[in-house]
Amino acid sequence: MKLMKTCNETKRGYSSLLNFGVKKLMLVAIALTAFVYSTYAQEISSNAIGLRFGDNDGFGVEVSYQHKLKNSKRLEVDLGFRNNNNFDIWKLTGIHQWVWNIDGGFNWYAGVGAGLGNVNIKNFNDDDGLFVNAAGNIGVEYNFDIPLLVSLDFRPEIGIVNDFGNDDLDLDLALSVRYQF
Repeated sequence: MKLMKTCNETKRGYSSLLNFGVKKLMLVAIALTAFVYSTYAQEISSNAIGLRFGDNDGFGVEVSYQHKLKNSKRLEVDLGFRNNNNFDIWKLTGIHQWVWNIDGGFNWYAGVGAGLGNVNIKNFNDDDGLFVNAAGNIGVEYNFDIPLLVSLDFRPEIGIVNDFGNDDLDLDLALSVRYQF
């Protein structure tokens, strides 16, 4: 009788140990699933295209395309046109960006790159033509639940070839709206 009682107690012990193990395993599985979904929510989209409205040297608009390179890196390419009373400019800029999640759909990013373009100065004949610049970029973006991305960024540009009369430094503040796919 005593042996049977010991066997039943042992069986209950194994049962409760097994239940405890299954509960732990389920808890770990739930935590892992939550981690995967939270990581996915922080990822940047594979592609985004839209418009970047800036104020550097007169109001202008750029067609902006972003392509994901790795989990927290992307390439942004912008083709823009700017004009004012003194000049017309077209410019192609490429920026390699690093993206960090802030919280709940907000990201901040920073990057470096270069630009190539052409300027036509209306009132003066100097500095017309091709120019090359180095560019930096820092900004904040909000990723909506729908495939919409809105960002505000600052892009300083330093003239390398033909600074088009701006003492080698341009400061660009822009608002962007992009569709993600």
